[in-house]
Amino acid sequence: MQAADWPAVARIYQEGVDGGHATFESAAPDWDTFNASKLFAHRHVATVADGVILGWAAVSPVSSRPAYAGVVEHSVYVSTEARGLGVGKALLHALVRSTEDAGIWTIQASVFPENTPSLRLHETAGFTIVGRRNRIARMPSGPLAGQWRDTLLIERRSTSL
Repeated sequence: MQAADWPAVARIYQEGVDGGHATFESAAPDWDTFNASKLFAHRHVATVADGVILGWAAVSPVSSRPAYAGVVEHSVYVSTEARGLGVGKALLHALVRSTEDAGIWTIQASVFPENTPSLRLHETAGFTIVGRRNRIARMPSGPLAGQWRDTLLIERRSTSL
């Protein structure tokens, strides 16, 4: 993923925000904020032959502490028109390969329990639910503004441990 990809990536990110079951964010960030928070080697976009971006995946470190250097939090977003076509699966597999090749041993994320397509996708890639965080935060905007939400903590451990 490069800066030139940002308009399409931001549009797909905002679709997830607007859907209400992808993130607590109220808007996609700007490129500089996104770029500074994501590890460069583990940012992927899925495109079709004409270069149209259908989805993206990226990771952020969970901590600056050296003991957690091999643990990242990830995001996978697929455009509404490409959902159900295997784009998320391809992105997640690319992310698993790039992180394992870099020695990252745990990929984690928080997923809303209502986001069953994401939970199914992650299960097929070897992620497991390790806990539930009840009423962890309130939705900041949109049709669910002010509503307390639960998240499921999911993770995938490297198979090379």
